[in-house]
Order: sequence, then C-alpha cells, then structure tokens
Amino acid sequence: MATLLTELHQLIKQTQEERSRSEHNLLNIQKTHERMQTENKTSPYYRTKLRGLYTTARADAEAECSILRHALDKIAEIKSLLEERRIAAKMAGVNSDNDPPRKTMRRGVLMTLLQQSAMTLPLWIGKPGDSPPPLCGAMPASSDYVAKQGDKVAARVKAVDGDEQWILAEVVSYSHSANKYEVDDIDEEGKERHTLSRRRIIPLPQWKANPETDPEALFSKDQLVLALYPQTTCFYRALIHTHPHRPQDDYSVLFEDTSYADGYSPPLNVAQRYVVACKENKKK
Repeated sequence: MATLLTELHQLIKQTQEERSRSEHNLLNIQKTHERMQTENKTSPYYRTKLRGLYTTARADAEAECSILRHALDKIAEIKSLLEERRIAAKMAGVNSDNDPPRKTMRRGVLMTLLQQSAMTLPLWIGKPGDSPPPLCGAMPASSDYVAKQGDKVAARVKAVDGDEQWILAEVVSYSHSANKYEVDDIDEEGKERHTLSRRRIIPLPQWKANPETDPEALFSKDQLVLALYPQTTCFYRALIHTHPHRPQDDYSVLFEDTSYADGYSPPLNVAQRYVVACKENKKK
C-alpha cells in the first residue's frame, strides 16, 4: 500500500509539472490572438506560428492526459487492495469460532457508506472513439459475466412473508458447477445468506457514465428500471423521470406506488450506482 501511495503521489506531482510547463505555450497562443485582433489581419506568419503553437499544446495535453490515466489506474489498484483487505477481514470474522458475533451496523452508518460508494464510483473516461464498456452506467454485463467476491449486486430473494423482493447484496462466492451465487444481504452483515441462481442476480454498474460524452450509456426517459429506494437497501420498479446531465448528477425516478392517483411517487433522486435494468418489462 505504501508503495502504491508513493507512486500515486509522484504521478500527481508529474501532472502539476506538466501543466505548469504547458502554461507558457497557452499564454503564447493567447497573446498571438490578441496581436492578430489588434492588427486586424491574419498573415501567413501568424497562421504558421499558431499552427506550431497548437501542435505543441495538443502534445502537451496528450502527455498530461497520459499521466492522469496512469494516476486513475493507480487509484483503482489502491481501491482494489483496500477491498481485498476488507473481504479478508470479513471472512476472518465469519470463520472465527472464538470471536463474539459481530454487531449489525447501525442504519445511519450503513446509509452513509452506501452514499460514499455511489459518490466514489469511478467515471468512465474513454479515449476518442472508445465505446462505453459493459457495466458502465446502463450498459449490461456480458452474457458470461460472473460477479466477483465482494461485488455489490441486486439480488431477488424471498422475504419473511413469502413475497419476493430485490435487495442490495454482496457476493460471497459463485459455484460454476451449480451455476449459483452465495450472497449476503448488505443490511444484515452476514446474518442472512442466500443461494441464488444467476437469473436472480443483477450486477451493479462499475463505472458512472458521462452524460456529456457517452449519453448512450444512460437509461432514457420513461424507461422501466429497478432503483434503490432512498434510505433503504431494497430495489423497486421505477420509471426514469430525468437522466443525469452532468457526471456528478443523479437520476430522477418515479417509483411505482399505488398510494398515488397516477400510480407513481413524486420524483426522487437515485445515484447511477443504484439504478439497473428491470428484468420484468410488464407493469404490474
């Protein structure tokens, strides 16, 4: 971890150094345009000069972009290592016979963690011409995709009253021979474990989609989805009211609710992290 953090620090320093180095060239571009406006002409000299300045500016921007991508990759490595440690600590607690039972997490703490998870979901930043990958925003997982241990998913389980519901769960394991997952209800901290077939699992997005560059990776208005109801750990059917307009924006959704005259709740905000395609297309 210390090595990764040191490498990230160096990349951040390189980014700032690259940005500072390119500022002189950007200032030259600005001054050249100001001279052209003052002289009210575009001579071959200025055209040639600007062409060279813009070529340099593009090269500088690409160099800075490359460093930033390396930094993002390093952050992903750090988050992955932290997740591995969290899972290892959790499994050690589950498998230990000597330790006392773990207490259920307070709901306020859990809700805060879910919000943080949504806010820190990485934004997909592709290169020019790249298409959003599977599990970016509304993009579905590939047909052979298997969620990893520790991944958060929407899981369809039977409730105490016998009804079925979609809950937020964490993958414990996957059996290729049985084609089934073992998942923990995120709200029960390991007290409630379910064995479910693949069709009862929907992986959550691994990246946020950028509305400005990849609008096709967002759910469209009036599309039927499953969305995590605010301050709960359950997914319910909803219609997209408005989709995000900026990377940091949430969806606005209308939950199915028979207590309202039109059958839907007022618009509520739900983060991209917790909105997935609804497998049941027909309205109940």
